[in-house]
Amino acid sequence: MSRRIPVIPTIVVLAAVATMIALGIWQLQRREWKEGLIARYQQAQTMSSNVPWPQDSAALERALFRASQFDCRRVLAIDSMAGTSAAGQSGWKHVARCEVDGGGEARVALGWSAEPRAPQWRGGPVAGTIGPGGVLYAAKVAPSLGPLAPPDPNDLPNNHLMYAGQWFLFALTALVIYALALRKRWQSER
Repeated sequence: MSRRIPVIPTIVVLAAVATMIALGIWQLQRREWKEGLIARYQQAQTMSSNVPWPQDSAALERALFRASQFDCRRVLAIDSMAGTSAAGQSGWKHVARCEVDGGGEARVALGWSAEPRAPQWRGGPVAGTIGPGGVLYAAKVAPSLGPLAPPDPNDLPNNHLMYAGQWFLFALTALVIYALALRKRWQSER
């Protein structure tokens, strides 16, 4: 008695396994890309010269973790959200949305507090470090606020090795399950 392997289910399983392996390899490539990006951001932190405030997303990407400044001509809103102080305490980060020269908008993280109540701040010149999301982390905090934890490139998630391992494990699991299903089928044919 010959053991026949069903053609269509086998093709489907092998295509799924090949796809999962390709996704695992892609995650390994993304890991290398992310490590390069983090290294570039770490190098940007060491640069002492200010960059102009970015006006578009491409300029923002080049300016991340660099020093910059702008004039907050008018405060449009101040939002309070979860944040961490420079001392590592959990609390509230206060971010102002500002009108800047030319009619554009920019956001500045004013500082940290233990309370969610937004501080009174009327705007003016601000300088600091450009963090993820295009937020300027002010070097000089607003009155009544404490310093925020500065943006750190090492805080950027780099889980790609774990994701690659998951895809490879899914591929192996699919092969094992299919082999067990074939074995059961062959046993029932006897």
